[in-house]
Amino acid sequence: MKVLNPQDESKFIHVNFLVDSGATHSFVPSEILKELGIKPNDERDFVLANGDLITRKLGVAVFKFKNRSALSQVVFAEDGDESLLGVVTLENMGLGLNPIQRVLVPLRFRA
Repeated sequence: MKVLNPQDESKFIHVNFLVDSGATHSFVPSEILKELGIKPNDERDFVLANGDLITRKLGVAVFKFKNRSALSQVVFAEDGDESLLGVVTLENMGLGLNPIQRVLVPLRFRA
């Protein structure tokens, strides 16, 4: 998937993500976001699957996969954090996870 700077979409990097249906936000390594010129605009606490509490910075990025793209909040991942694709980003892109086939599928939105 491509991660882009929303202010200058000519700046992008391909990132391999673990799709985590239990993660709310997407985590991208801080070094990649800084290289793209994406700056943090907030900071939040997150509870990990093992119950640990961490604090991370947040920014905004554009995510592109095949013919879909969306603006989404992104967490500045630190050493030891996985690159995760979270539910908010997936839903913003109109995608869902088919866990049986392990593929992303288009969602149908309801009015």
